[in-house]
Amino acid sequence: MLVLSQKTGDKLRLGDSITINIIDVKKGKVRLGIEAPADVEIKRDKYLSEKKDTPKSDDAG
Repeated sequence: MLVLSQKTGDKLRLGDSITINIIDVKKGKVRLGIEAPADVEIKRDKYLSEKKDTPKSDDAG
């Protein structure tokens, strides 16, 4: 894992097509802007784990 310290206004490049903009940092929260091609899925890990914990309506007895 790469750990970086960034300031508001800084940008990170991932490959040639993805840019992460540091929009704001305050009160322990970071706001990010992500520029990526439309075919790149951006998923937030916390929501992926919540979906796994939620039973599907098909499974209800």
